[in-house]
Amino acid sequence: MAGKTISEKILSAKSGVDARAGDVVVCQVDYALGTDGSTPMAIDYFDAMGGKKVLDPKRIVFALDHYAPAPSRATALLHTRMREFASTHGIPLWDVGEGIGHQLIVESGRATPGSLVVGADSHAVTYGALNSFGTGIGSSDLAAIMISGRIWLRVPETIKVTLTGKLPANVFPKDVALSLAKELGADGANYQALEFRGPALATLDLEDRLVLSNLTVEMGAKNGIFPADAITLAYLGGKASGPFTPVNADADAHYGREINIALEKLEPQLALPHQVDHVVSLKESSGTAVQMVYLGTCTGGRVRDFHQALVAIKAGGGIAPGVQLVVTPASRTVLETLTSDGTLAEFIALGAVIVTPGCGSCCGTCGVIPGDGIAVISTANRNFKGRMGNSSASIYLASPASCGAAAARGSIVDPREISQ
Repeated sequence: MAGKTISEKILSAKSGVDARAGDVVVCQVDYALGTDGSTPMAIDYFDAMGGKKVLDPKRIVFALDHYAPAPSRATALLHTRMREFASTHGIPLWDVGEGIGHQLIVESGRATPGSLVVGADSHAVTYGALNSFGTGIGSSDLAAIMISGRIWLRVPETIKVTLTGKLPANVFPKDVALSLAKELGADGANYQALEFRGPALATLDLEDRLVLSNLTVEMGAKNGIFPADAITLAYLGGKASGPFTPVNADADAHYGREINIALEKLEPQLALPHQVDHVVSLKESSGTAVQMVYLGTCTGGRVRDFHQALVAIKAGGGIAPGVQLVVTPASRTVLETLTSDGTLAEFIALGAVIVTPGCGSCCGTCGVIPGDGIAVISTANRNFKGRMGNSSASIYLASPASCGAAAARGSIVDPREISQ
């Protein structure tokens, strides 16, 4: 019998059975995240299921991130309900201003090699960057985990993505992810795992890998996972929540499909409205006017992202007239770093709108909402119609550097042109 992929190995370990792609298994969950977009309903399910006690509250964590700060009285009441439930059951809670739950799961060391970490939000796939099986779940699943500590999953078939070469100047992991979305399509990896392999992994740091894992759900993937290596271990040094065992695929593991990406051949990419897989070479849309530039989200709201955007903005001579620049750090830690290294002051001097750490404008539930007919270029992961709270706005997705270049030019432009 053929060997196993990383995902098959992790789900075998967590279920205690010899799990193979297609099997349905019941797994012990290491950590589960609930957000203010999913937890209130999970609490309803908890009550409906007869829940009286959370089995292991330290394995659960809540994040008030989608509505941060609360944009309405109704939302504020939901936040209060979450705080009270967390306090009653001893569940850790990240309150408004702490940041996006996915970023905090990573920063807090809860996602570790070989673990099963789920989140009641689709972008829980982000944790795969740390060799963790990370996947999104529903509110009823979260309720069941609070009661039993377990979840049922179908073991996904795996697509092997081999990365070779090295990214050219002004080409970034977001460009890799968009290129992959173009090849696979929005549903090309439905309920499959994407396993990243290849010599180019040595050139990608942990933040780069987070971008790639995060975007895999936009191709329909159940998870997007990396092997653990020296880069993984260096990031987790002194941060991991507990002991862990890295998991690698067997040399004879079976893959349903294999994709090869030569990084050195890539150029800046752009997802056009209103589909994340409607991707073109960015230069094809050069000159398209934009009125709002959004820097943030669980895809592009980390320190390096803001540094890359700022370099492009400064190279282009500052913010173009008529462009609104919105900056939303992914976490309080990111905000503190940007403050201490002077980056935040530079954004403020440029006239940027600084928003509370959290999801911000990404899902249109709080933050800065674009006006009618506004063209937005964003570091986010989704651009469907109405995503940012206004169905008449058009959203383009690109790397932080490409977004920064657009902010300086007032239109979409290849960041390589700005940097010359």
